[in-house]
Amino acid sequence: MLPNRCFHSFSQFENWVSDKHPFLPPSDVPRREFSTGLVGLVGKVKDSGDANVRPFSSVVENGDDDGGGEDDGMRDSRNERRMDGKYILNSVKNVNFDSANEHNGVDGFNENGVYGSNDVELGHGNDKDDRDIVDFMKINGFDSEHENSDEDDIDDFKENDVCDSRAVESECESDDMNSDRTVNGKQVTFVIRWNCIRNSVIMKMVSFFPTAVHKFRAFFLDKCSADVTEHLISLGPSNAAVKSYCATYMVSLRSGNEAKDYYHCGPTNSGKTYNALQRFMEAKKGIYCSPLRLLAMEVFDKVNAQGVYCSLLTGQEKKFVPFSNHVACTVEMVSTEELYDVAVIDEIQMMSDPYRGYAWTRALLGLKADEIHLCGDPTVLNIVRKICSETGDELHEHHYDRFKPLVVEAKTLLGDLKNVRSGDCVVAFSRREIFEVKMAIEKHTSHRCCVIYGALPPETRRQQANLFNDQDNEFDVLVASDAVGMGLNLNIRRVVFYSLSKYNGDKIVAVPASQVKQIAGRAGRRGSRYPDGLTTTLHLDDLDYLIECLKQPFEEVKKVGLFPFFEQVELFAGQFPNVTFCQLLEKFGENCRLDGSYFLCRHDHIKKVANMLEKVQGLSLEDRFNFCFAPVNIRDPKAMYHLLRFASAYSQNVPVSIAMGLPKGSAKNDGELLDLETKHQVLSMYLWLSHQFREETFPYVKKVEEMAVSIAELLGKSLVNACWKPESRQRRKPKPEEKKEGYERPRSLVKLHEKKRADKSMPAGDSSKATA
Repeated sequence: MLPNRCFHSFSQFENWVSDKHPFLPPSDVPRREFSTGLVGLVGKVKDSGDANVRPFSSVVENGDDDGGGEDDGMRDSRNERRMDGKYILNSVKNVNFDSANEHNGVDGFNENGVYGSNDVELGHGNDKDDRDIVDFMKINGFDSEHENSDEDDIDDFKENDVCDSRAVESECESDDMNSDRTVNGKQVTFVIRWNCIRNSVIMKMVSFFPTAVHKFRAFFLDKCSADVTEHLISLGPSNAAVKSYCATYMVSLRSGNEAKDYYHCGPTNSGKTYNALQRFMEAKKGIYCSPLRLLAMEVFDKVNAQGVYCSLLTGQEKKFVPFSNHVACTVEMVSTEELYDVAVIDEIQMMSDPYRGYAWTRALLGLKADEIHLCGDPTVLNIVRKICSETGDELHEHHYDRFKPLVVEAKTLLGDLKNVRSGDCVVAFSRREIFEVKMAIEKHTSHRCCVIYGALPPETRRQQANLFNDQDNEFDVLVASDAVGMGLNLNIRRVVFYSLSKYNGDKIVAVPASQVKQIAGRAGRRGSRYPDGLTTTLHLDDLDYLIECLKQPFEEVKKVGLFPFFEQVELFAGQFPNVTFCQLLEKFGENCRLDGSYFLCRHDHIKKVANMLEKVQGLSLEDRFNFCFAPVNIRDPKAMYHLLRFASAYSQNVPVSIAMGLPKGSAKNDGELLDLETKHQVLSMYLWLSHQFREETFPYVKKVEEMAVSIAELLGKSLVNACWKPESRQRRKPKPEEKKEGYERPRSLVKLHEKKRADKSMPAGDSSKATA
């Protein structure tokens, strides 16, 4: 157990209140940097002067909202504000998803929440010309944004890139102490004095941070021993009682109970994750933290197949296996409240990821387990050593080498895809390039190609991987993005880089050496038909850079990511009650002080969603926080539109419906394929939101799950038959013709008519010359 991981929440708000409130003096307990780095700044922010500051809400205008109320109070206040957001709900209702069924049921939705009745099947792209979506795109800047992003960096959005899913911590279920508890027969005295202490220390802080107070009260009741209770009773309701609890009780629990951390350090195909999973399955109770839904699903299947009962927990899916003491989850969904014997955190080097790194940092610092096994490359080894030395955890290092070395083929494909062979994986870094490579290989060779890239659902990627691994079919070549770097067991003989440059959202840059190593290392796998790994490039010009990347040692990471929890945002919001959520995040980023080991993760995507949701009134701070973390592709206007619609319906206190029908069949062109991808992303977003809010607010989960499975199957069939040129998810607007300056005399209609006749009679070649 790691009891020292239990106390950062109290340390955070104790540090914040200490300068303001004499009833809670600072303790001398040593704190972890993670505990004080993010929230220590709050005490330095200018005092608002109001001891009863309400939690942040962007709709507080007339002071009628009671910030200290619970969820029911929020719901009542939403009903009073319905008229303020009426225009948004109307814009949602005006969407003509299926005019033939617009009068069926309430607002056109049937009992399953699907627009129309009898499971109406809609054609692909039936809402592309919908005026509401067009207006939405114009308002939110989708028309001109990313006009130059032809490369369409497909793995800027993976199912977990935005946050596929942040863990939701359980709240205290009971506010009352067990009345049967006695201390030396002084039951009545204890209850009276306990209430005095609680009122003077805890209840005064509810107006500042209600969520944190509930959790601290639950923590106190669970951890308080009889000896400490007797001592607190003897002191009575005073500053001494609070200081005694903070300093004496916490220090006594911190000492002598540190965890053992095991760092399994090595490249791909070295057995590091295998060894950690063996220890995971041997434990009485364990948790596996995955970087991807796909990998969590794979471990879930593997562990259950070996007779160890294991449940699955991702942002979109929860499968509870009876009698299971093991959990395979995505890293954002890990619980820091449960106690485990063994915890495994995979791809620990992702702590340095600019967007998602905070999830790995939170897991390392927050997990309560006797053993924590970290799997990854050496890039974050030194910073993990530093963290363990500061927390008092014992670190054991296990270093691994590849079972067989990775060999670089000096002979490239010489720029000709005809040289592709069975078992090859051609890696491209844009969706457009992936489909171009697939078309070229299938046109000029006898090979058939499977396709894997980040925007595909995990089920579709798994289906494509199984198709490629199966030796009894004609699909013997894989064309993939950098999504192939983790999460799939593939029988790859040789990794061929189509190019070694990618679009990073701003410009074309070289692929980082660490990413090149990760992808190239997927070639060759112990126990497969290709145990020896090969790698090369399509063009000879890229070969030198490939060799240079593989020779480079792993670059040491100096900082790892952090991002505030909701409780921390709630604390900070108490000082700025009248700013928008987006402005609140900006102020947090400007004021937070982090030491040299941490950085604040980028949250541009969160701010973009927050800006869009400012027009939705009636959402509490926690509601906005949850909606902003929904897994949405911010570059897809349709997905953003549906997120806005979900938030609007929720704010109106009406059941959130799907308003989307199933396509008739597999895609016949790239536009229909993009439409299928978007539909699945919207359904995935609905499932994620259903796990963040009450069940009755998102009541159509079963129907959405069925639709998601159907669309994933259609995507698999579509990729098998794909033979078309790719389109951009955001089409460019035609540039308006420049008007000539000055006055232009109207041309003679007779001459114009004669010119048209001459152009028609002229051969095509002569016409082009004449035009030139």
